[in-house]
Amino acid sequence: MDYSHHGTATTTASVTPMRPGTPESEAINPAPRVNPFASPYGSMPAYAAGSSTALQMPQQRYFHSRRVKKGEVEKPWLERKDPREKWVTIIPIIGIVVGLAISGFLIYDGLKTVVNHVYCPVLDENFSSGTLDPKIWTKEAEVGGFGNGQFEQTTTTDENVFIKNGQLWIQPTLQDPKLIETNNVINLLADKSCSSDVWSNCVAVTNTTNGTIVNPVKSGRINTKKGAVIKYGRVEVVAQLPAGDWLWPAIWMLPVNATYGPWPLSGEIDIMESRGNNYTYSQGGNNVVSSAIHWGPNPANDGWWRNNVKRNALHTTYAKGFHTYGLEWSDKYIFSYIDTRLLQVLYTQFDKPFWERGNFPVSDSNGTRLTDPWGQTGNPATPFDQNFYLILNVAVGGTNGWFEDGKHGKPWVDASPTAKHDFWNARAQWQPTWKDNGQMIVKSVKISQQKGWNGC
Repeated sequence: MDYSHHGTATTTASVTPMRPGTPESEAINPAPRVNPFASPYGSMPAYAAGSSTALQMPQQRYFHSRRVKKGEVEKPWLERKDPREKWVTIIPIIGIVVGLAISGFLIYDGLKTVVNHVYCPVLDENFSSGTLDPKIWTKEAEVGGFGNGQFEQTTTTDENVFIKNGQLWIQPTLQDPKLIETNNVINLLADKSCSSDVWSNCVAVTNTTNGTIVNPVKSGRINTKKGAVIKYGRVEVVAQLPAGDWLWPAIWMLPVNATYGPWPLSGEIDIMESRGNNYTYSQGGNNVVSSAIHWGPNPANDGWWRNNVKRNALHTTYAKGFHTYGLEWSDKYIFSYIDTRLLQVLYTQFDKPFWERGNFPVSDSNGTRLTDPWGQTGNPATPFDQNFYLILNVAVGGTNGWFEDGKHGKPWVDASPTAKHDFWNARAQWQPTWKDNGQMIVKSVKISQQKGWNGC
């Protein structure tokens, strides 16, 4: 048997030609195994992937089934609803509605308690006329220190109170040296110019033997007692305060009549007080203003300190620009403010009698029994229930403690009988500090009477 021929024939007969393009014509290779630890292409850094133009990755195609038509997918959570699920929406809505209602009520209640008084104009002074109306303004002339041991003589001349460029100036000046260096007398009774009926407020003496002198400086003090008074109302004074050592500017009010007795029984309202010293002064210089009301059964028991409030200027001083110093006063409260009623300084509500508020002792240092001078009215606003008038002034020095002894080079001691002379001898130190801005400049004054009082 010929095995080789047979095998050849069989092989030849079984080989069939393959058409190109058929699956059988192409070699089938197994798919490469994916490395599960390799980084995906999208997470590789740019330097590893190379140029974006050199390597184009095929766009990923998402699976989309042609067997499941829209709307045929079962959603059992829509068929079975929990009846409590609606409260997830209802409860927050109820909370929002209740919160809005409460907020609305609180706003309404707050607005309802805000008092908006009606006022009648009493004085609207902008000094545009160039002169002070003598029917309204009075220049005070005294030498007695006004109860504080102040060093200035207030004058009625244009040297210390005058209108310049449509603004009121109150400017301290030096006294005539001749009146200090030799024996002399200032007698305001002689020309009947003295504003006081107290002899010591009208006469000053220089005695070179014992070291007493007349007032070493002159300044100004004016008031509206003649023509602009109010019982409850509003006051606004636009002013620039002075800068200079030992100056004491003030915008304040006193009662027209001493209805409840001499000061402080009938009250005093300090809208603004300050000091001309610079901001380094420990008690507060021209960067600080204070406001207070005074009341008490006698001068030794003045309750002003219970509501004295200070306000610092923000990044400046009150001597570098104009500010509005205001007061709002009613039969229920009194408050002072700077520039806006929202920036209050002093606030006192008349919710209890001032005798109770003062917590005064049973007797004074002399053993004299102290009694309530205001209780008979039954009005908790007493003594601040009478007509008051406005005062503008710049005082100089004093012996009542407004400038504390031994601080910041103070050249006098309050208790010294030669305090004014000591102050005069140190004029080379303090007078130069007055040079640039040693005056209070007032741009305008507005006084209004609250409706329901004084014929308003």
